[in-house]
Amino acid sequence: MKFLISPGCADAIREWSRANMSPDPHAGGLAGDEYRVTSLYLETEDFAVYKRRGSFGRSKYRVRRYGESECIFLERKIKTRNRVGKMRSIVDLDEVKWLEHAETPKRWAGHWFHQREQARRLRPVCQISYNRMARLAVSETGPMRLTLDHDLRAAPAREYAFRDLEGAIALLPNQRILELKYKAEIPGMFKGLMQQFDLRPQASSKYRMAVEALCLIS
Repeated sequence: MKFLISPGCADAIREWSRANMSPDPHAGGLAGDEYRVTSLYLETEDFAVYKRRGSFGRSKYRVRRYGESECIFLERKIKTRNRVGKMRSIVDLDEVKWLEHAETPKRWAGHWFHQREQARRLRPVCQISYNRMARLAVSETGPMRLTLDHDLRAAPAREYAFRDLEGAIALLPNQRILELKYKAEIPGMFKGLMQQFDLRPQASSKYRMAVEALCLIS
């Protein structure tokens, strides 16, 4: 579930999560739970993903980098019956250019991603970057994850390369994005959080915000 919340509410939830949940083991920062996310989002020439045309409306393809890592993730995020799933592979940063080739080695970890990119005629259209805080816990219904995103910035992109976003457009400067992730039923801890802070789910897409803010489509 996603929520758009005020900076003050985000600060309070951050303190709540640090008191009740564990930090993401892959994160850093003073509290060991923060990192920078940068993603290249792929789209068709006629923006079928943005327009949610047919099967394009159920999946997003992106290339994601965490901080200054020399590894990247090739991801497909798909939504079916109000459930979100993710398939992804990790490759070396310098291999991202392979996605511009007509063919890639079948044994390459990103071969499946390249095949779908080619079949769907996808290409990079924008780069989105933001700071994320992530905390974890295990509930009676399984693993759970809470993330808070802020300082969202977007810029156009036309190739498989991560660029400096200085001068990029700010997205949601007066709001933060809270996400509560779990496997099946809403954990009791999250139910209590939603009640305590009067949280109401609200659909939001960083990609759609970026397309509109950057005027990528008329």
